[in-house]
Amino acid sequence: MKWRTYPDDVLPLWVAEMDVLLAEPVAQAILDAVALGDTGYPVGTGYAEALAGFASKRWDWDGLAVERTAIVPDVMLGIVEMLKLVSGRSDPVVVNCPVYPPFYQFLQNMGRPIVEAPLDPGGRIDFEVLEGAFGRAAAGRARPVYLLCSPHNPTGTMHTAAELADVARLARTYGVRVVADEIHAPIVAQGAAFVPYLSVPGAESGLSLMSASKAWNLAGLKAALAIAGPDAADDLARIPEEVSHGPSHIGNIAHAAALRDGCAWLDGLLVGLDDNRRLLVDLLAEHLPAVRYQPAQATYLAWLDCRALDLGDDPAAVFLARGRVALNSGANFGTGGAGFVRLNLATSPDLIAEAVRRMAAALE
Repeated sequence: MKWRTYPDDVLPLWVAEMDVLLAEPVAQAILDAVALGDTGYPVGTGYAEALAGFASKRWDWDGLAVERTAIVPDVMLGIVEMLKLVSGRSDPVVVNCPVYPPFYQFLQNMGRPIVEAPLDPGGRIDFEVLEGAFGRAAAGRARPVYLLCSPHNPTGTMHTAAELADVARLARTYGVRVVADEIHAPIVAQGAAFVPYLSVPGAESGLSLMSASKAWNLAGLKAALAIAGPDAADDLARIPEEVSHGPSHIGNIAHAAALRDGCAWLDGLLVGLDDNRRLLVDLLAEHLPAVRYQPAQATYLAWLDCRALDLGDDPAAVFLARGRVALNSGANFGTGGAGFVRLNLATSPDLIAEAVRRMAAALE
């Protein structure tokens, strides 16, 4: 999708795919399965066991209980199923905007009311705003849900343990169920640390969606895991059996291999992404000094504030038309996104440099 959506003269730095070769253990696991003809329906807990081991080693979290997991086709479809388990068709969903556009798309397709709780100017959760949103969402007889993006997309903000504990406290106070999208959890900048939502005090009734797809570039091999806190186990147990038919069996194998045997590859990736963040800082300072960029603590995405360029609400359209570089339009991320673009850093330094050169040329 990344390289084929636009004409050949467009440099694509938009959709969240990485320009990397597969980790060798992942490629070998896929080849071994194909050689065996092992291409049937998915079954078993291998993926969940691999994620539990990864969580213990990387996040010092031993609370991921394999028996409180369910395989789902991908994170967004898993979110849809979690919402169905803990709320009704007319119950509102709170989101921290600007946020991943499919949150809006999927929720609107479900007919769910959306209550926005904008982030503060630094890209962090504004708890006064969040409490107000929880209060509005919980009015009447509603069963509201908070769809938490952690790490946050597009800002790359890493929520702290204290912030997540405050989320859990507010959620209990207002009767809000928390569903956390934690798909970018393994992709952290040097010095940052991911905290699983279900690991903080008070989050026992929460639900999480995790996947190896972003960190190991496996979006085309569909598989993800829904994870329940101790008090949400009965909710997760009600997930329809047919949901488990959606994931790819080869996807399960690939994701488990990544989490189990792909950590050295991931470490190399994280070093490259740190280098690319620093490179982008330098390139923008040289060629586009009016663009504001705070290197993210997580994800391989850069959230660029282009409002000083006076390009209107959708600078991505200008960069595409005049510079032939494709970025994500900030306006699609909800309130607070106008005037921003999202740039995908998971490519070569040469392509990042060429993208910034084209963006600067688009202003001439």
